[in-house]
Amino acid sequence: MGEKRTIGLALALLAVCLAYSNSFHNGFHFDDFHTVVDNPAVRSLKNVPRFFTDATTFSVLPANRTYRPIVSTSLAIDYALGRGYVPFWFHLLTFLLFLSLVVSLDGLYSLLMNKVSPSPGNAWLALFAAAWFGLHPAMAETINYVIQRGDLYCTLGCVAALLLYARYPRLRRTGLYLVPFAFALLSKPPAAIFPLLLLLYNFFFETPAELGLRRLRSSLIAALPALAVTAVLLGLQSAMTPRSFLPSILPPWNYRLMQPFVWLRYTTELFLPLHLNVDTDLAPFSGLSLQAVAGLLFLVALLLAIWVASRRRISYPIAFGLLWFVVTQLPTSMYPLSEVENDHRMFFSFVGLMLAAVWAAWLLVLRLLDVEQREKLRPALAAVAVLVLAGYGYGVHKRNAVWYDEESLWRDDVEKSPHNGRGLMIYGLTQMNKGAYAVALDYFTRALAYTPNYATLEVNLGVVNGVMADTGDGTRSAAAEGHFLRAIALAPGDDAVHAYYGRWLGQHGRTAEAIPQLLTAIALDPPRLFQHEQLIAAYAQSGDLNAARQAARETLAIAPDDAAAQQVMLHPPAQDTALWINLSLSQYKMAQYSQSIESARRALQLDPNSVEAYTNIGAAYGAMHQWDEAVRNEREALRLRPGYQLAQNNLNWYLEQSAAAHATTASRAPTSAAADDLINQSMRLNRAARYLESIAAAREALSLNPNSSEAWNNIAANDEALHRWDDAIAAAQKAIALNPGFQLAKNNLAWSIAQKAAKK
Repeated sequence: MGEKRTIGLALALLAVCLAYSNSFHNGFHFDDFHTVVDNPAVRSLKNVPRFFTDATTFSVLPANRTYRPIVSTSLAIDYALGRGYVPFWFHLLTFLLFLSLVVSLDGLYSLLMNKVSPSPGNAWLALFAAAWFGLHPAMAETINYVIQRGDLYCTLGCVAALLLYARYPRLRRTGLYLVPFAFALLSKPPAAIFPLLLLLYNFFFETPAELGLRRLRSSLIAALPALAVTAVLLGLQSAMTPRSFLPSILPPWNYRLMQPFVWLRYTTELFLPLHLNVDTDLAPFSGLSLQAVAGLLFLVALLLAIWVASRRRISYPIAFGLLWFVVTQLPTSMYPLSEVENDHRMFFSFVGLMLAAVWAAWLLVLRLLDVEQREKLRPALAAVAVLVLAGYGYGVHKRNAVWYDEESLWRDDVEKSPHNGRGLMIYGLTQMNKGAYAVALDYFTRALAYTPNYATLEVNLGVVNGVMADTGDGTRSAAAEGHFLRAIALAPGDDAVHAYYGRWLGQHGRTAEAIPQLLTAIALDPPRLFQHEQLIAAYAQSGDLNAARQAARETLAIAPDDAAAQQVMLHPPAQDTALWINLSLSQYKMAQYSQSIESARRALQLDPNSVEAYTNIGAAYGAMHQWDEAVRNEREALRLRPGYQLAQNNLNWYLEQSAAAHATTASRAPTSAAADDLINQSMRLNRAARYLESIAAAREALSLNPNSSEAWNNIAANDEALHRWDDAIAAAQKAIALNPGFQLAKNNLAWSIAQKAAKK
């Protein structure tokens, strides 16, 4: 029995690994940007002590700064292991801890079941429940969401603490079980309900029912050490949380009124997870609507089920599991947050809900079938269990694909929540980032109908109108500034509205107006690098070189690896096109293509005949596969300087790619077409910061076409992003050997050599 059980657990873990096999290179999303990608604090392990003493290191957004030092520490470790924002490393640790949670749940479920009805079959029931948790698609909403690992840490710490307490009673005096609990509470505040979970465990499983009121008293005494730890750590958290923290702007009564309905939705997701969604369009109830009444009726039914289950010892796991669900939902239900529901809030609660569901189903089987019937049906029941788990596991695999990148995630969101203004806006952003400006504007306009007073949306409307004006639609320039000004009127204390308006002013030569806006943005949110980089550019554009260098020093104090600041310090800026050309090239190398175009256009403001500026703009558009714009700018460079080899090489390449994009697949040789497709895939992966995958795609292209200089150049670009300078140099040299006139590869080679020298 023991050997079979071990094999069963191993197979369950293998199934979880297979279900999540397509998740390790998924990108960063939503809150990941202000807590991870844009957060300079997680880029150095030297900041680990600060995470425990300074909650401002958790996020660059003042309203989102809370005290979660364990989470921030783990992010810094992931960044160090990957030597940058390599998604694989951020997902690996999360997944390994998720597997340990599945194992812990297997042990906890088995222990609780044996407490009320010892049986060898309980081991298989526990395994099914743990595997169900590991293969449930709702769990993918937490495992794929980097910053929401806090829910995983919180759950794992509480489950491990309870398992230690229950399985090793002799160690209770040592307080060892409180260690994982402290880990949980330093990861996310909902762990504060652990003393109540411990009380319920003692009440149902360790104190005799005949004790009456003394049963409750005994259980409360057992929970006192955990309660003391909770009081201390919650006090610490309260003291550490900055006053700028703003969890919600929703009316508390409306928020709480709809929570029973949210609980009903979560419970239905346990069995049919069809509506998983990163950002719901469910709005707070303003009164007793039909949905509110349905939620209240569900709450009554839930409490009734708990009362009935608590009357018989055999059904204690049902009562305990349902109470676990209620207790773990209380923190996010009573304390108003910015969203009325989040899929990752199911993670902690489903631990109890699955226990209750599995044990209730088993009691039903015991009631309907006698021993002989159960023996006959055992193979069929096992087959059904495997099929059910396989179906849920397939759902996990599909959800992982949704979390692949920002575009796939928010496309799913707007399909499921078409009235979500924020979702429409963010999906519009994914279109704007790839140059589909008209599509982006359409989504932004649609978002206005649902969020008419949303400052961030006004900023994005300003950005897209500004870009469209710069590409020839001159009527949009005034509209762009109008949107920026309205954003400032809506949220004068938001740093982003000032930062993006400042950038727009600088782009239009209004540097004297831009600098105060950027200084305001920095004063409102000093850690965010965007406004620092824009201020450096504005000072350089104004000709105040000392101020530009001082701004660069201040930026490097926050983020020593910032490219824009390094460029200014290595090459003192001058009031000429060289600064903007060099910065444009640096940004291109960091795959910041939109910023590269912006810097090159600033060079054109100073020198409308800058051949290098047009060449850089063409290269950036080419990297984004916007072949028509790439061709137009390279032709402009050649008009200004006929015979310019770099522009000619680029133009030839872009014309070839443009033709290939419009040609049918049948018109190309299969091997060449496959290699070209892999090169294009490699470029897309590079832009998504999926560097290792991009290298793999390029190497696969080389297996089909060993003479592909483009594949070697892609490898060089990815190695640069990973700061692997020797590898980047070698790859760029191979690209140049195959195509001596390949200027992009020459640029990569020069950049890698310079960076390698700078690091010495």
